[in-house]
Amino acid sequence: MSEMSAGDAFRVRRVYESPEPSDGARVLVDRLWPRGLSKADAQLTEWCKDVAPSSELRHWFHHEEPRFTEFAERYREELAQEAVQPALERLRERAAEGPLTLLTATKDVSVSHVTVLVEVLQEGL
Repeated sequence: MSEMSAGDAFRVRRVYESPEPSDGARVLVDRLWPRGLSKADAQLTEWCKDVAPSSELRHWFHHEEPRFTEFAERYREELAQEAVQPALERLRERAAEGPLTLLTATKDVSVSHVTVLVEVLQEGL
């Protein structure tokens, strides 16, 4: 199974994987819509662009693993901005209501914004 453990409250999966009944709420946390995926096939509960890294940060990182530590620091700074707080709180509320699966098109979720996002969400619980 390609699911990654993300703690008790949050699951992380690639959006291209088939939905599972245990997914609960399915929230896409990428800024861009995944290539080649129809909205019907995605079966999303919500598309939460507000918690995705800025385009500038995403382009700078370019999924280069040696940059991940600095990327994570910069992304945490973006997530700390006041404008992002309502979206983070909405995700925490969804997680409190039942299973929440955060979805991304990223090929390697272990060095992606989603791992940082889960840490930030868990810190606020």
